Amino acid sequence: MVITGLGSVNPLALSWPETWKKLIAGESGIARIARYDPEALNLETHIAGEVRGFDPANWMDAKAARRMDPFTLFAVASAVEAVQMAGLPINDATRDRIAVIYATGVGGLQTVVESETTRVQRGPRRVSPFCVPMLMPNAAAGHISLTLGVRGAGMAIGSACASSNDAIGMAVAAIRLGWADVVITGGSEAALQPVAMAGFNQAGALATKFNDTPTKASRPFDLNRDGFVFSEMGTTLILESEAFAQARGARILAELAGYGASMDAFHLTAPPADGNGAVRAMLAAIADAGLVPDDIDYISAHGTSTGPNDRTETLAIKTVLGDRAYQVPITGLKSMTGHSAGGCGAIEAAAGIGSLLDDILPPTINYDTPDPDCDLDYVPNVARRARVSTILSNGFGFGGHNSCIVIRRYA
Repeated sequence: MVITGLGSVNPLALSWPETWKKLIAGESGIARIARYDPEALNLETHIAGEVRGFDPANWMDAKAARRMDPFTLFAVASAVEAVQMAGLPINDATRDRIAVIYATGVGGLQTVVESETTRVQRGPRRVSPFCVPMLMPNAAAGHISLTLGVRGAGMAIGSACASSNDAIGMAVAAIRLGWADVVITGGSEAALQPVAMAGFNQAGALATKFNDTPTKASRPFDLNRDGFVFSEMGTTLILESEAFAQARGARILAELAGYGASMDAFHLTAPPADGNGAVRAMLAAIADAGLVPDDIDYISAHGTSTGPNDRTETLAIKTVLGDRAYQVPITGLKSMTGHSAGGCGAIEAAAGIGSLLDDILPPTINYDTPDPDCDLDYVPNVARRARVSTILSNGFGFGGHNSCIVIRRYA
């Protein structure tokens, strides 16, 4: 399977090329929340990764956009960009063999909140008939199909923060099984509602110590991390069978070589201290690619900036790679993008592809004080010129979900 197109709408930028420029420059997309006053709502966390300056009319019909939750808007916009980059022909000869397998961890939370507010304040008869079609998790896949006119298989994948990697993995399976020649895949999230922020605060998951310095808040593997920074985004990849891509003369960006997944059966929101579930998912992805751990020369970490996750992931990487773990560079992309739950794996996969194409590794910013338990090479603070060939990209989610993909340089 090969990747031929990328698209992204996120807190850093509204296109993939601009996003990539900012990632390798080490810029942060985190800022004070602008759409509501978090202090007035007594929220402990005042910062997030918001998409700014987004006008749906630049990507889709304005009337249709009014009937989409933001998580769907970001998905559709990034899918349109990815299809354009891929030069994907969508016509009567191809549309039935183009699938959409798309992820979200939460779905249309803004629609839920606004619709319930309307019901309480104005009565049930004033709730929009589009409420349920807007909030349902498969709305992103459905509207991508409607907007682009593709009619292959369609699925919505929801496994919390592992969702995007699982969607990409299911896209691989769909092509291997002959269900599709092309899959439009990725993930989106737009759940920065006060109720979600409050819930994460009550769980002790969000950063609270950096409200006055938002760009410093997301700091994977740093000793002074105190939680993740919630963000929103949509990122899409175009995945094709190699034969289909070659036959149409597509520019191939990279190979999607392997996928592996596991569950912890330990705790709904915390990983086991030894990271055994993450280890099993990483090893499964490497084996699925027909490789061995020594073939991995770069890792895109899940790296949430929480104490337990970063320690556990570091230990799991050491278990998988052995002594080589200290020689393999690792990027914690969430230091710049924040943590978008169902959307994070897709942008991290896209960044890995960028590294393969441009021979540069984005940094883990805000890595100022090393944690003795997180002592690997996290490409601290400044992008690094390096030629890598095989990337392991990790995604771990609430529910005990572990999902990893392997991306290779295309030769």
